[in-house]
Amino acid sequence: MGLMDSLKAKLGPAKEKVADLAQQHGEKIDQGLDKAARVVDEKTKGKYSDKIHSGTDKAKGAIDRMGHKDGGAPGADGTPGAGGTPGTGGTPGTGGTPGTGTGTGGGGVTPPPAA
Repeated sequence: MGLMDSLKAKLGPAKEKVADLAQQHGEKIDQGLDKAARVVDEKTKGKYSDKIHSGTDKAKGAIDRMGHKDGGAPGADGTPGAGGTPGTGGTPGTGGTPGTGTGTGGGGVTPPPAA
């Protein structure tokens, strides 16, 4: 048995437990995510509102998929059902994201302002 097979065998029961908890407590988890998003949005004075809401929506979608609320049942071979389009929710390289962009400045890291 390979390493991945061993890991899958050990993590299988945990995955089932998480899915069961997500199904049982999905409503409470969604409320907690909304509350956390609201607090963070207030603390940042709305500056990152779009990103906060996008992240909250993605987290809720993941919880829904775990609990199979949305009908995204696993495929016949045990692979997860189809989800959303990967990479949506923002343009890479915006907002000074490290490791992106071209030119000088340390690989996308915004340099300090000139004096």
